[in-house]
Amino acid sequence: MDIRLDGISHSYGDFEVMRDVSLDIPSGQIVCIVGPSGCGKSTLLRFVGGLERPAQGRIVQLGEPPEGCLNPLTYIFQDFALLPWRSVAGNISLVLEDHGIKGAAASKIIDDVLKRTKLADFAQALPKQLSGGMKQRVAIARALVVKPAVMLMDEPLSALDSQTRELLMDDLVDLWTRQPFTAVYTKGAGF
Repeated sequence: MDIRLDGISHSYGDFEVMRDVSLDIPSGQIVCIVGPSGCGKSTLLRFVGGLERPAQGRIVQLGEPPEGCLNPLTYIFQDFALLPWRSVAGNISLVLEDHGIKGAAASKIIDDVLKRTKLADFAQALPKQLSGGMKQRVAIARALVVKPAVMLMDEPLSALDSQTRELLMDDLVDLWTRQPFTAVYTKGAGF
């Protein structure tokens, strides 16, 4: 599924956040939006995800989501948003439960995504037992489990140290190489 942004403009009161932004996000590609804090990256991502509407312009989804897609647009935030009382597998299964997928069907899907994200040995661990990088890996697995058409990644690695960021970026590239996905990735300009 492709996403097209056409003439997006928005202001908060007198403060203009963006003017006439047009962008094509082709299926199977990762598009990175880089800029300093406060420049409108997260706002643009909220527009793409339908959480907020721009004052002007339009956002169009072109084509159909992939087969088995449960959530066409799925977010990964910089804070991990894991439930502390649920295991790694339990946090991942939460989104499947929302779609009525339970039992053996859910276990098969969860096992697959745990292997793909190198979390199979941590399925029963609680978030407090994980490093920051492992927690973000769980957030990525939770996003992948719904087979999204587009992953919206709002500075998902910014809260991590540079070594962990680099390792997770390598892991994301490896995941994409094995099974391409579409993503919009925001990154602060400070690197």
